[in-house]
Amino acid sequence: MAAKPTVGADLLGASRLALEAVAGVTDLVEAVHMNVLHKAIGTPVVKPVAGVTALVYRGVRGATRLVGGGLDAVLGRLAPALGAPPEWAGRQALVAALNGVLGDRLAASGNPLAIAMRLRVAGTPGPRIVLLAHGLCMNDLQWLRDGHDHGAMLAAERGYTPVYVHYNSGRHISDNGRELAQQLQALADGWPVPLEDIVIVAHSMGGLVARSACHSGREQGHAWLAKLRKMVFLGTPHHGAPLERGGNWVHLFTDISAYSAPFSRLAKIRSAGITDLRHGSLLEQDWSGHDRFSHATPLPATVPPPVPCLAIAATVARKPGARGMDGLVPLASARGEHPDPDRALAFDAVTVCQTNHMQLLSSRAVAELLLSNL
Repeated sequence: MAAKPTVGADLLGASRLALEAVAGVTDLVEAVHMNVLHKAIGTPVVKPVAGVTALVYRGVRGATRLVGGGLDAVLGRLAPALGAPPEWAGRQALVAALNGVLGDRLAASGNPLAIAMRLRVAGTPGPRIVLLAHGLCMNDLQWLRDGHDHGAMLAAERGYTPVYVHYNSGRHISDNGRELAQQLQALADGWPVPLEDIVIVAHSMGGLVARSACHSGREQGHAWLAKLRKMVFLGTPHHGAPLERGGNWVHLFTDISAYSAPFSRLAKIRSAGITDLRHGSLLEQDWSGHDRFSHATPLPATVPPPVPCLAIAATVARKPGARGMDGLVPLASARGEHPDPDRALAFDAVTVCQTNHMQLLSSRAVAELLLSNL
């Protein structure tokens, strides 16, 4: 189980993030400065000027590291005495959003703000589990929207025990999938009553993480897969989302000019989880050994889940159309459809209209589909 947050850990994580930002801005300014020098000044003059300039920037970095080391030492000693942070509604959402954008960097640097995956069991354990996996930049508490929670509804109406996944959505989908498979196996092994069924309800990125977990579970021979009965995907970008593709073009365009090239670093700040959404990459081989920011990244191989699946797609339009989408995910991607028959996913698919991506969490139409299919 993940450690409870403390004021000290929050302050330490925020200070490290701020210092990383200062260092990043320093690198960016230096790169722009040096490019301007090399383009605007004759070569004989550049070397001494560039040498002085580089010395100044090294001094800034040195001061930043010194301040950072001091803050780490002070906050590390104070952390135990500061206790738990006051509960305020926005903290969990803010940390989840931060992890969605920078979660891979937070995890790699050991930042206390990095979310550690956990499974939260709601209510008394029973023989049937509904696992709920949230989407990008979200957390397990955000299944409650506009007074409705699909997990609580399925508990009341169908007798399922809700188990909510909380994970760092900025990590690679394949990494989260592998860890989720392991945690599900541990959950099944330690479940206090005989376990009969597991169903998965996943929103957005959570569907890709769940599919990746099934793939990893099969590779590892996990027993929990034998209990899996059905999967339901809510607005999952099985074949990618255009928003990430747009972010990818930003850094491609900024790389064109020597003056703008340093700014492509800003576009490349986005997390591994976000870049995985470009094509719906859910396997390690989809990104390992490749430049994850390359627009030419090949589409991943289709990995069908081992059980019947229902894809619930949404469109903000009054009627579903070929170009319809929920504001973030195109209908075809959410339904698992693809022009290449070998990549199309054999899902039962339903489309709900006049519904956006987030409204899938509270839609009455979606709730009725869940009740009729689970």
